[in-house]
Amino acid sequence: MAVYQNFQTLRLDYLSIYSSPFHSRKPRLLKSSLAEVKTTLVSLQKETPLKPKTTSKQRPFPVTYLINSCGLSLESAIAVSEKVQFQSPEKPDLVLALLRNYGFSKTQISNLIRKRPLLLLAHPENILLPKLEFFRSIGLSSSELARTLSSDPTLLARSLENQISPTYEFLKSVLLSDEKIVSALKRTTWIFLEDPSKSLIPNTAYLKESGVPQNCVSLLLTHFPEAMMQKHESFCETVREVKEMGFEPRKSTFVLAVHALSGKGNKSIWDKCFEVYKRWGWSKDDILSAFRKHPHSMMLSEKKIMKSMDYFVNEMGWPSRAIAECPVVLFFSLEKRIIPRCSVFQILLSKGLIKEDFSLTTVLLPVEKRFLERFVSRYQEDVPELLSVYQGKVKSQGF
Repeated sequence: MAVYQNFQTLRLDYLSIYSSPFHSRKPRLLKSSLAEVKTTLVSLQKETPLKPKTTSKQRPFPVTYLINSCGLSLESAIAVSEKVQFQSPEKPDLVLALLRNYGFSKTQISNLIRKRPLLLLAHPENILLPKLEFFRSIGLSSSELARTLSSDPTLLARSLENQISPTYEFLKSVLLSDEKIVSALKRTTWIFLEDPSKSLIPNTAYLKESGVPQNCVSLLLTHFPEAMMQKHESFCETVREVKEMGFEPRKSTFVLAVHALSGKGNKSIWDKCFEVYKRWGWSKDDILSAFRKHPHSMMLSEKKIMKSMDYFVNEMGWPSRAIAECPVVLFFSLEKRIIPRCSVFQILLSKGLIKEDFSLTTVLLPVEKRFLERFVSRYQEDVPELLSVYQGKVKSQGF
């Protein structure tokens, strides 16, 4: 509440200084005041008046304005002009100036106006400025703010007092920091668009009732907020399903499994992964065991699974089911990590410098510094080209 109260104080101070709606001094986060921008715009218009393109039939003013000032195509301008009517550039000019001062590019402004035409006529100081200031005050940078709002400008159409601020207060009570709130917002704007009492609040409560600790609830809400916004009945069903699979609610893998099974899209991916792993000879128990160890192993693409499994099994000769015991290796980059390390391993093995009983995890899990010390630097005198092989500069087939 402290952030919001400070913001309201700042806003009231800001508005009380000026006698007219559009003549304002420079707010804290603006590069120049709206009044200065307006003066500049008027001056520029006198010096270089707009010269709208003409056809045999003069275009309506809104269409010309949307093309010349907002960067819309003729087709888009005609469509938008049917939703927003104006005959003067004064208010739209101030809206565009405000957006530019907050870091919006021409393309971002075009996207915003095309998606939410009525924002072009919104009161800059009373409607738009408070929301822009609010999101900047909780930690969104200029570029993040412009990117987020141009992607989904619906946020600017929501009430600050009745929707945005109450949602913020609830998120702060769970996530405890603005940094995590911003992370959640960047993943989905819907977290601020939907009434939190519909799904967010009851789903959070149900997780806690199920024995999920605060830090794990925070993990799910920060990184996968869309999972927390499922309909309450569906969300509860998913949580119960995860429990039945043997996950421990006090561990982070529990909420990661909830994410993997949340929504029709994720469940469809889960089913697809199940079938792909079965093709590689994994049993149902193997698949569920891998899922419990690394829940997101059931969210990989078929292409990623097939390429990695093909290399491990057909190139390296490792048993398919050995991968189920350490599914994290499926997440590593084939080109940047798996092939370079396995190439070094094969050379050392062929020269009898290491034993064949080295495990998959011993080769692939260590951080790069540890791997280089253990498998490259140690054998540099025996195999001088080993580092070049690891770096991909020399092919391993010649050894």
